[in-house]
Amino acid sequence: MTARQAGLIACVTCGRVEPPGTEECSRCGDTLPRTNRRSLELVWAWLIAGVIVYFPANLYPMLRTSTLLDKSESTIVGGAIELVHHGSYGVAFIVFFASIVIPVGKFIAIGYLALSLRRARPDRVHQRHLLYEVVEFIGRWSMIDVFVVAILSALVQLGSVATINPGIAAVSFLLSVAFTMLAAQSFDPKLIWDADEEPQ
Repeated sequence: MTARQAGLIACVTCGRVEPPGTEECSRCGDTLPRTNRRSLELVWAWLIAGVIVYFPANLYPMLRTSTLLDKSESTIVGGAIELVHHGSYGVAFIVFFASIVIPVGKFIAIGYLALSLRRARPDRVHQRHLLYEVVEFIGRWSMIDVFVVAILSALVQLGSVATINPGIAAVSFLLSVAFTMLAAQSFDPKLIWDADEEPQ
């Protein structure tokens, strides 16, 4: 029997269990956690918003480069391909992985976690919780493209000789990363364990 089945609430700070209806821990005084079923609505809202703004982040230019000779614009994928043509395979891989693989992987992972609550499987609960931890961990590394654009824009400002400015895709990518991070933070991991205790 689990604490939830027994109707008890555990304090995440000191571990003491309290009867249902208790709002504060009698040992440490911390607020007891509540399972928020409405958090799934927020997860889907932030996730859909992140997917929507991710498309212009890949269709519009991320960087606008102006020199004495010409002006050029490059998208995320176009920039990675250009790096490959210049022989910078490692940098191209990092750009492609951080800009395409990680965001798409986060979309799929968060969507899978939200959908898996409807068809809970006790043998998969640890894998799903690990997947949630991975999504939370890689969230901080999703902004690498935005940092690169910001650094280049700050460093390469040589007047009429050469300038680098962020494109509209930089804003869209920033919003997409922020929305997916909010979706991951809105997801209540206790729902994973609660769903496996409910009768299917």
